[in-house]
Amino acid sequence: MPTTATSLKLPPRLKTRVERVARHSRESSHAFMVRAIEEQVRTEELHQRFLADAARADEAMQRSGTGYAARDVHAYLEARAAGKRARRPRPVRWRK
Repeated sequence: MPTTATSLKLPPRLKTRVERVARHSRESSHAFMVRAIEEQVRTEELHQRFLADAARADEAMQRSGTGYAARDVHAYLEARAAGKRARRPRPVRWRK
């Protein structure tokens, strides 16, 4: 993969920590920082996608006037988390 050089200025204490952790992970400081930045970018991209999906779902709910009762959703998720079978909640009309 082609790369582009960039400069990263770190506070001395952070640089020391990065070097220590990278050494413990048996990788160079550079490889450690590239991996850390890549993971953080991926996390932020997922978070932004999650927020965009939530905004679209809210817009659809506002247009349709239907949604799910929180207690039904919580009961469903608790049952599923416990490994039990559960009926999916049914949408309810919250706006007339």
